[in-house]
Amino acid sequence: MVERLELDDAELIFQPHWLAAETADAWLRQLDAETPWNQPQVRVYGRWHPVPRQVAWYADPGVVYGYAGLDHAALPWTPLLQRIREAVEAACGRGFNGVLLNRYRDGQDSMGWHSDDEASLGANPLIASLNLGAARRFDFRRKGTSRIGHSLELGHGSLLVMAGATQHHWQHQIAKTRKASGLRLNLTFRRIAT
Repeated sequence: MVERLELDDAELIFQPHWLAAETADAWLRQLDAETPWNQPQVRVYGRWHPVPRQVAWYADPGVVYGYAGLDHAALPWTPLLQRIREAVEAACGRGFNGVLLNRYRDGQDSMGWHSDDEASLGANPLIASLNLGAARRFDFRRKGTSRIGHSLELGHGSLLVMAGATQHHWQHQIAKTRKASGLRLNLTFRRIAT
């Protein structure tokens, strides 16, 4: 089932059950085991802080992704990530040259408000977000406001595609939660200008 989310100035397509549960289970286990996770530090108001999750960046040779003052050197695609990339490309009708993996260990790991609007992503980037493991709430807010404008639950095996002008007008986050929350992996596929 494909849902088009109605949000002004946004193009959002959500497939809550994009993957079969057994495939999602297998991908979660293998990716968690074989990924060399790291937890980089970012400088905020003159002090260094670890990002509240673990990350890994895989991409085609020479593709570097930078955000929040960090440049991520690319790891080469693994056979599993290459298969996943091909499946996501087929679903989106677009090619990707990199994927950022985020590992949320529990409900205290998070991603703050941001837009995927770096110049290297182009004018209207298409971001495909594959979710494996524990479900987490994904919030949107209009840029320039502090109120959450829309939320949805990203569950195990779901695929969210953000396209068009979405990143120009909206920010998104995965907030911390006190609710019991197990391991979650999020794979965000993108095309970086080279």
